[in-house]
Amino acid sequence: MSQACTDLTEKTYDVIPTESFGSTPAQQEALLGPLYNRVGDYWPTLFWVQPSTDEMMIPTRGGDWGDGGQHVRMYTHTWEAAQDNGRFNGIWSWCYNAITAINLQMKFVSEPSKLAELRALRAFFHYIAMDNFGNVIIADGVSSGNPPQSTTKQVFEFIEKELLEVYPDLSVTVGGAYYTRFNKYVVDMLLAKLYLNAEVYTGTPQWAKAVDYTTRIIESGKFSLPADFFSTFSARNQDSPEIILATAFDRTKRTGFNIQMPVLHYRQQLEFNIGNSPWNGPCAVPEHYYSFTDDDIRKQMWMVGQRYAADGVTPLMDDDIPLVLNPEVPALVMPAGADTRVRGARAAKYEIQRNNPIDQQDNDFVIFRLGDAILMRGEANLRLGNTAAALADVNIIRERAGVKPYTAAQLTLDELLAERGREMSWELHRRQDLIRFGKFNNAWRFKPASPAHTRLFPIPPDQIATNPSLKQNPGY
Repeated sequence: MSQACTDLTEKTYDVIPTESFGSTPAQQEALLGPLYNRVGDYWPTLFWVQPSTDEMMIPTRGGDWGDGGQHVRMYTHTWEAAQDNGRFNGIWSWCYNAITAINLQMKFVSEPSKLAELRALRAFFHYIAMDNFGNVIIADGVSSGNPPQSTTKQVFEFIEKELLEVYPDLSVTVGGAYYTRFNKYVVDMLLAKLYLNAEVYTGTPQWAKAVDYTTRIIESGKFSLPADFFSTFSARNQDSPEIILATAFDRTKRTGFNIQMPVLHYRQQLEFNIGNSPWNGPCAVPEHYYSFTDDDIRKQMWMVGQRYAADGVTPLMDDDIPLVLNPEVPALVMPAGADTRVRGARAAKYEIQRNNPIDQQDNDFVIFRLGDAILMRGEANLRLGNTAAALADVNIIRERAGVKPYTAAQLTLDELLAERGREMSWELHRRQDLIRFGKFNNAWRFKPASPAHTRLFPIPPDQIATNPSLKQNPGY
């Protein structure tokens, strides 16, 4: 011991010092991974505000899904800033926590293509915040103090500027190492979404630009519509040629996708032989289910009728009555009992993995896909008066769905919205679509007409409390 070395300075080789990391292209590439992982919360964050639309509802069945009335308020557009702070604060915090993390990492990244990806990713989260709240914060760097609130138009212009500036440095690679990452086509789609909704965001329509940017995607040759509509939503959907942007899930490695749990009836655990009992919650608004004709392949996304055990033979029962899922929902708040538990068509657009012992799934959630881009271009052309071009695009989608093509006389804006509803059902775009078509505040089953201010959600009071420069949206 008396001869031990007194210089205890140790050089470690299994830890890269923070100040050194990011000096090589490979290290800069590695910095992107955790930031892209934040996109994975797109589905679980935004799914729970979809009952504000005419495609999804969460009825109260006895004591189940009462939850203080929050699902009723969401469906009837009677949410309140303070009472529903948690729901909206989740969206805000998700966006700005991601933006802050991106800004912190950007100082380590100098390689142009990687920096372009980060700026595009930051613009994406600003887009989500703007779409939900309107007047939000432009966070284009790390700063102290209370950042100012910008108008929706200012945020729109910031997002547009960022995306156009980084576009030349983005990759054209699709799939492989670029699966789930921002390349030129993801930015094309994001710009097309901006321009398609420009009249909502800024007061000035930009339909022609929406046509231009969707055309870049459609004519790139990088994407195609698979003959099997449901393959894009299968458990192994990462190979779908239709996907423009998805967020990757794995039931053991990157968990978070478990749509089967909220939607299935409790007893459907036996139908799919899964390890956990589902929660029997969200279902289709009946009129949405009825909008699918029997010859529409997409109608197969709905589970209705008698359900059977995993053997496909044994009828399932709920108490002493057959478990027959009934698409008709008689009330938004129903009494307890087997009859009310079976109410509502249940969604199986995303393949439900059978014989799954855990409550997570392997499906990747699709954010942008080619079918959406085609319908977007069709809509923009229809609004521009280019009916023939619109008809050609929309009928591509209908042909894959196995339904008759529209004639020029049939293709109205109302009908196009209905077709978008069938094609894009439960993909988290319906609220934006209804607002763009001026239908979000209409009355529908169990929902009276709602005031126009509900097109934007309230700025979460938690955020206003910590940042006095934030002002509440009108009407709240």
